[in-house]
Amino acid sequence: MTYCLGIKVRGGLVAIADTRITAGTEMYSNKKVSVHEVGKHSLFIMTAGLRSVRDKSITYFNRMTEEQGVTFDYMFEAVNAFGDMLRKVAKEDKEMLKSEGYNFNLHSIIGGQMSKDDEHKLFLVFPEGNWIEINEGLRFQIIGNSNYGKPLLNRGLNYETSLEDAIKLGFLSFDATQVSATDVDYPIDVIVYQKNSFHLIEHRLEKEEMESISKQWTSLLKESMGNLNDTWVQNIMDKSLISQE
Repeated sequence: MTYCLGIKVRGGLVAIADTRITAGTEMYSNKKVSVHEVGKHSLFIMTAGLRSVRDKSITYFNRMTEEQGVTFDYMFEAVNAFGDMLRKVAKEDKEMLKSEGYNFNLHSIIGGQMSKDDEHKLFLVFPEGNWIEINEGLRFQIIGNSNYGKPLLNRGLNYETSLEDAIKLGFLSFDATQVSATDVDYPIDVIVYQKNSFHLIEHRLEKEEMESISKQWTSLLKESMGNLNDTWVQNIMDKSLISQE
């Protein structure tokens, strides 16, 4: 399983990807996000699904942009191009994978800004190569293990959230997943894009440096629970005592 999160706020984009790879009974670490920058061609691609499909699709995309010099004026053009690479890989490998018992499966989150985009863009790309845009109403998208990280984002994130707070919320969303699922783990790669900068900031966080933040969050949660109005709880307990008389 995977945890990849893309967030769009007014000030820019945040992407967080874990690195845990599970192959049968083996587990190891590998990057699930790639950065592509040439001039004002600035985007990232995060993926969840079959590693072989991911590697081949990214390789084809890199060859098209870096070796063949293909550029894009708008983000949707870059997303369409990656979708074409996905369909190319599907045409080459889908039947073979199916014969070996594997489903052709790769979901992707692509974000960035091209020279003619009026703002930064974020997209969810399906294995078939089609896509939806993550806009002001949607705010974020998770691919992989989304069961544990969504509630905090739904409660705390809105379009006016600062990039700094979006990074915090993104980490806490990952933390909620990491402590609940054995197939999501450190290190995590963090990508930050500030609106109109045409430059992606990439940083890796290790478990050792974030352990104190995770513990602090746990303490704050316990403290908040202790401060929560509990009149309604006492009403329940009072009824329990009455029923025992």
